[in-house]
Amino acid sequence: MHPSVAALLRHFTAEHLPPDLRAVSQPICDLAHQLAEQLPADPETTTALRKLLEAKDCAVRAVVAAREV
Repeated sequence: MHPSVAALLRHFTAEHLPPDLRAVSQPICDLAHQLAEQLPADPETTTALRKLLEAKDCAVRAVVAAREV
């Protein structure tokens, strides 16, 4: 596995989150690990994972924001 892919995967965890945030985050984390295994270790894979991380963060923030309403 390319070091940049491994570095990104460390951000795809959900175990530390409360249940409502974990429910949103876990499927995205699972997809990230699946893609890291299936795709070639190249810059496009790193970019795909980086963008997926951004999407995961946005989804989690959406749940947090909904709590505050």
